[in-house]
Amino acid sequence: MGLDYYAVLELDRGATADDIKKAYRRLALLYHPLKCKEQWGPSRFRQLAEAYDVLSDQFFAEDGSEVLLPFGGPRGRGALRQDPPIVRDLYVSLEDLFHGCTKKIKISRRFWSHHGLQSHPFPVLCWLVPGDWSSPDPPQVMNEDGQTSTIRDKILTIDVQPGWKRGTRITFEKEGDQGPNVIPADIIFVVQEKLHSRFKRVDNNLIYVASIPLGKALTGCTLDVWTLDGRLLNIPINDIVDPRYCKVVPGEGMPLPQDPEQKGDLLIYFNICFPKSLSPELKTLLKDALVPEEH
Repeated sequence: MGLDYYAVLELDRGATADDIKKAYRRLALLYHPLKCKEQWGPSRFRQLAEAYDVLSDQFFAEDGSEVLLPFGGPRGRGALRQDPPIVRDLYVSLEDLFHGCTKKIKISRRFWSHHGLQSHPFPVLCWLVPGDWSSPDPPQVMNEDGQTSTIRDKILTIDVQPGWKRGTRITFEKEGDQGPNVIPADIIFVVQEKLHSRFKRVDNNLIYVASIPLGKALTGCTLDVWTLDGRLLNIPINDIVDPRYCKVVPGEGMPLPQDPEQKGDLLIYFNICFPKSLSPELKTLLKDALVPEEH
């Protein structure tokens, strides 16, 4: 007969799932290689891990003995699950979305020792600071289940392409915590646009709001607008500007993601500033010029 997993965990055949878990924790702490220095200690610890792994998933015969499992045993029986994805926002300035850039982000992942059993049930991603780092050899930590784990840093590189929009998703497959019997989680970054002091983006267009006095709104003017790539545009406004007026400057918006050589438009709206007071003489002049005489 094969290995009696109940006996390995010092349990009766009627043990509940909670009994199995408590017995494993107690014995794993007792016989963990970091604590038990006997020559047979590692072998005993592996037996405990295998017994818990099998009994907790109910892959055993009625007498609690070892059974033939697909894919070569309890470690690879096809019952793997993937941790849920880890989703984080990546804030990018309009200038970087206009030109493109490279972002380097450090992640810290937990690696579980394979002489334990299963990985931690939740991803442990120590979050994320832009930049580039090096770190000393990570220390080992033993948790309450008797497993050992280490924290290791990794630098992820994101090449931001010109024209990327808010909501663009960048996926790093299986870069989450590493452990047996679990497929590491994907790490997903979602692009978010930082607020800009001059422009607001709408699709591939840029919106700019210019404040002009009432006199220029009526008689015309030239606007100076600095672009995201540092050029100064001199834009003539020859139309009468009313509150709904929009000046369209073709090709001065954001790059198109599918063809960065092509760009959207610059849309200029106006905040018309009215005078706070007028002299009687000016009121008379404006009335003569703007208010038609009644016949």
